[in-house]
Amino acid sequence: MTAPQDVRAAVAAAYRDEWGQVVATLIGYTGEWDLAEDCAQEAFAAALTTWPRDGVPSRPGAWLTTTARHRAIDRLRRDTAAAAKLRQLAVLVRDPIEPRADSIPDERLRLIFTCCHPALPFPARVALTLRTLAGLSTAEIAKAFLTAESTMAQRLVRAKRKITEAGIPYRVPPAELLPERLHSVLAVLYLIFNQGYDDEDGTRGLAAEGIHLARVLVGLLPTEPEARGLLALMLLLESRRAHRTDRGVLVTLEHQDRSRWDRALIAEGVRTLDDALGMGRPGPYQVQAAIAACHATAPDAAATDWAQIAVLYGELARVAPSPVVDLNRAVAVAMADGISAGLALVDELAASGRLDGYYLLPATRGDLLRRDGRRAEAAASYEAALELAPTAAERRYLEERLREC
Repeated sequence: MTAPQDVRAAVAAAYRDEWGQVVATLIGYTGEWDLAEDCAQEAFAAALTTWPRDGVPSRPGAWLTTTARHRAIDRLRRDTAAAAKLRQLAVLVRDPIEPRADSIPDERLRLIFTCCHPALPFPARVALTLRTLAGLSTAEIAKAFLTAESTMAQRLVRAKRKITEAGIPYRVPPAELLPERLHSVLAVLYLIFNQGYDDEDGTRGLAAEGIHLARVLVGLLPTEPEARGLLALMLLLESRRAHRTDRGVLVTLEHQDRSRWDRALIAEGVRTLDDALGMGRPGPYQVQAAIAACHATAPDAAATDWAQIAVLYGELARVAPSPVVDLNRAVAVAMADGISAGLALVDELAASGRLDGYYLLPATRGDLLRRDGRRAEAAASYEAALELAPTAAERRYLEERLREC
C-alpha cells in the first residue's frame, strides 16, 4: 500500500519528534540497543502501511512505542535466553497504549546521558547521540562527518560494546555528578551544531539537528540555565548562518546584510537567553550567547557595543579559559579601545605559542594591521593564514584581503 502524501508527512514528523523517545523506552525495557533501534525502525515502517488505512493516531508516539514493544517481544520469543526480559515486557504490553507521562522525561534523559558518558571517546558520543536520539542512519552520520561508513559503523559498535562491558549505567546521573555530566552533553550538542554551521553547502543538516536536540534537552531539564544558554547561542548563530558566505567567499559580520538575518530566531534566542540569565547561575554558554546577542541586536556594524563584548569575553576567559577566547577578546578590545591595544594582545598571544598552527591568529593580526594602514605587514600575516586556512570559503576571503594589500 502506498501511503498518501499527508500520511507520509505525519510519519516523517513523528520520526523527528518521537524517534528518540521510542528508542529510549525500548532500551530502558530491554537493555538491548540494537534491538531497540531495529524495532523502532519496524514500528515506523508499520505506520506507513497502517496509518493510511486506520488514520493517523491522536498520539503517534504512543502508537509507535506500543508497536515497537510488540516487535521486541516477538524477537525475544525467538530467543530462549531472553526469557527474563520477555517476562518483564509481557507485563508492559498489558499497559494502556499511551506511555506513562511521568516516564517520558526519565527515559530520554537516560538515553542522552548514556550516549554522552565521559567514559566514551568524544567522537563515539557524537555518533551515538545522532544515531539513537536523532535517528540518523550510519551512512548519514558518516557523510556528515566526512568519514567512511564502515569507520562510523565500527565506532557505533565499539561505543555500544563499551557501554555493556564497562557497565555504564543507563540512568540520569545523581545530583552531585550532574554538572560534570551535563557539560559533556552540552559539548556533544554544540559540536553537532558547529559541524553543520561550518558546512559550506548546507547539505548535511547538522545545525538543525543540534538545535532540535538542544530543544529536547531544555524540555527535559527546564531548570538548567546552561541548557537554555546553549539553545540561545545556537538560535542566535543560526539566524545569520545562511549569509556567512556569498558565492563561496566568507562574509564577515561587519559586511553581512543584516536585513536578511532571521529576526524570528533572534527574538527567540534573546528570550531564551533572558530566561537562562533570570535563573541566576551564569555559565560559559550563557556568556557566549550574550556575546552573540550583542551582534544580533545591533542595527548595523557601527552600532555594535564592542566595549560590552570585550567585558563579556573577559568573563568567558574567567569561567572557560582558552587562547581562542583570548584572541576574540583581543579583537573586541581593538574595536573598543583602539587597534594598538588589540594588536598588543594578539602579539602577546603569538609570543606565547598557544595558538601555533591556528589560522585565525595570523588572519586576525592581518585584519588589525590592515585597519591600521600597515598593508605590507598585513599582507605577510594574510599569507601565513592562507597556508593554514581549513576551508575554501576562508581561503577565498583571505585571498581577497591579500589583494587589497
